[in-house]
Amino acid sequence: MLVRLLIAMTVLMSGFARADAWESFKSRFVMPDGRVVDTGNGNVSHTEGQGFAMLMAVNLNDRPTFDKLWQWTNATLKNKDNGLFYWRYNPVAADPITDKNDATDGDMMIAWALLKAQKQWRENSYGIASDEITRALLKHTVITYAGYKVMLPGANGFNLNSYINLNPSYFIFPAWKAFADRTHLVAWRDLQRDGQKLLGNMGWGNARLPTDWVSLSADGKMKPADQWKPRMSYDAIRIPLYIRWQDPQSALLTPWKAWWGRYQREKTPAWVNVLSNETSPYPMNGGLLAVRDFTMGINSGEPQITAQDDYYSASLKMLTWLAERDITK
Repeated sequence: MLVRLLIAMTVLMSGFARADAWESFKSRFVMPDGRVVDTGNGNVSHTEGQGFAMLMAVNLNDRPTFDKLWQWTNATLKNKDNGLFYWRYNPVAADPITDKNDATDGDMMIAWALLKAQKQWRENSYGIASDEITRALLKHTVITYAGYKVMLPGANGFNLNSYINLNPSYFIFPAWKAFADRTHLVAWRDLQRDGQKLLGNMGWGNARLPTDWVSLSADGKMKPADQWKPRMSYDAIRIPLYIRWQDPQSALLTPWKAWWGRYQREKTPAWVNVLSNETSPYPMNGGLLAVRDFTMGINSGEPQITAQDDYYSASLKMLTWLAERDITK
């Protein structure tokens, strides 16, 4: 009897913990209509945020919020011409959607969350919607280039013929695996394999780490992309999150552990320029530290969403928690 009571109390307490973190996130960043606001970027919205929040909602079994998020996303951001989603929405602009391109990380997060929702709540319409998005991704953004199967960061603007620009933080390995398991299409397994190969050759500078944006030439050579600062920074921080989420023992985590292991936790630089080896004059905090801890194998448990966390910091905290929950099931 006592054992059953203790188990019940543990389940109840864990439920409250989940509600605390998620309720804090919702109250700060999710509007009543289901739009997620990026408080660090002028309160715009984007498919990344919609997908992040949908993934949180389904993992924490909050179907009413999930449905609001999905309905707003589908009604407002869906590009009916190609089946993907406009990546950015500015509520105060005369035309809230000036850029008609997509961002494949957001597309994938939305599709992955829908697939999870179909399994969680046994509602086939979610799975059908996910399948439509993944088919569109394969049709409009996945190409073979320099001998690799790659997913471009968006349908337009990233294939420059003699080279392509990639964002390795868009290599969302657990989503690719879920799509492969769902569809049995070889393209998703090829993306996993070749994404790992590419990441294994993306180390530069003293840190031996990838940059936020990387150029892949037709001859197979890679370098930090010229159009962005050559930093491992706020995009690339998600690379080890997705690697470990899929494979906690992956050798691809080694350079990240080595670089961050040089520093005391609270003094770890937020970014590094891999060409000059300059590091940020300020240390990691918030969600960046959550990813560092997760990568280093430190289980932080339920995140605390504080007043100092903007949307992105809070999202990274929540995503690392979801990843921890997945790999410790």
